[in-house]
Amino acid sequence: MLPKTVVGFSVADIQYYWQMLAWKGNEGIDFHFVDCRLSEGTNLEDENYIKAKARERISGAEKYALLIGEDTWYRHKYVHWEAAVAIEQGCTIIGVNLDGARQVVESKCPPVMMDIGAVFVPFSPLILAYALVNYRRREQGNWYLPDQVYRQLEFTI
Repeated sequence: MLPKTVVGFSVADIQYYWQMLAWKGNEGIDFHFVDCRLSEGTNLEDENYIKAKARERISGAEKYALLIGEDTWYRHKYVHWEAAVAIEQGCTIIGVNLDGARQVVESKCPPVMMDIGAVFVPFSPLILAYALVNYRRREQGNWYLPDQVYRQLEFTI
């Protein structure tokens, strides 16, 4: 089984999270995803409360994958707060670009994830599985997988 991975995402991108859940059965990859969403009726304006709940969900996770879509940069509260907790907890951080980019897209990536040692990959089950197994958190910078990894996994470059 792949390491426990908490997935953060904007509500606008929930269909991508559902697709990721389907990967386990359809792609035969033993993903272990947990989402960071809070239940309805939660006090969504209290930063300390949101971060406490995120700590509960992220506790014990090795990896944090943030789905980066068109509006992720603008989700200054919940998405940023969850990512900040994952960084604080020492998770390996993976930015998953929904637009297919293989490196950081500064206009979409939340500032909290910039230059913190995260790796950025496109939305792909094989590429994400590779990053979950092989990438380890670095202290700084924005990282990406080399072209040879994409060729090895038969991903169109």
